[in-house]
This record gives sequence, C-alpha cells and structure tokens, in this order.
Amino acid sequence: MRAGGANYGLATVMLLLLLLHFGLRPLLGYPRIAPDFLLLALMLYAIGARPGNAAIAGFLVGLWADALTPVAFGAGAMAYTVIAYLAAWGKAVFFADNLFVNAAIFFAGVWVRDGFVLLVSGNAENNSVLWQLGYWAPLLALTTSIVGVVVLLVFRNWLHVRIGE
Repeated sequence: MRAGGANYGLATVMLLLLLLHFGLRPLLGYPRIAPDFLLLALMLYAIGARPGNAAIAGFLVGLWADALTPVAFGAGAMAYTVIAYLAAWGKAVFFADNLFVNAAIFFAGVWVRDGFVLLVSGNAENNSVLWQLGYWAPLLALTTSIVGVVVLLVFRNWLHVRIGE
C-alpha cells in the first residue's frame, strides 16, 4: 500500500483524522453514530503496516482511548490491538486495492471493536448488548466506512493507494 521511505502524506492524513476526531466529532449532533476518526486512522495505518507494528500501534491507540474513557480500562487497548493486527494481516489475505474491500474492512473493524469492548467491559445488560450490536454499532460502522472511502479517494496519492488501477 505504501512505498518505502518517509511517508509525510500518511502522517498528514493521520494528523487530520486526529483533529477531526477531537475537533469535529464532538460537535456532530449524534455522537453514537458520528464517524470514529481515531479508529479509521489506526486502520489506515494498519492496512499498510506489518502485523506486529500494527498491533503495537493498536495497543498504544487503545491505551489512549481507554485513558479518555476509563470506564472499562484495558478493554479498548485489547480491542484496538486485535483490530489493528487483523487489519494488517487481512491485507495479505484480501485484495486490499479494492475500494469495497477497504470499506468492508473499516466496517468490520468498527463493529468488532464495539462488540469486543461491550462484551469484555462487563457494562452491558442482555437487551442493551443486542440493541448496541444490532443497531448502534452498525450505524457507527457505516458512517466510519463511508468516511474511510472518502478519505481513500481524496488522499489516494498521499496514502499511495491504488484503487482499481
């Protein structure tokens, strides 16, 4: 996905996504379905990285996310680590140059992360788990995957992504 050497385009896109996550996301009217720019940034990195590097990045991002929401400290770190590792490993299994595959990876990453955090944290009741995983998590995953596709299309040269070429 990315050529060797320093990749300032990737760093710029990551910084932009972080600014959107902490600057724009809180201003959106529906925080439950507002795109998760932080996870999107991690997955964009992970898709182009080796699985070990992606897992380390996922762990660090997960610790950071857990520090911001300490209700179930550790659940997010574990979830982000697993998601980043699977995204990096999935690039070798799936055809990562396909836009639909990238959208599906973003969707699955958000949905699995939400489910993992919800089930591991122990903060959910039976009805709320079904409601969260069946309604809110897919909506969040859909908005995040749409934004991910837009980011891939707009910044494809910076990210060194070949989509359908």
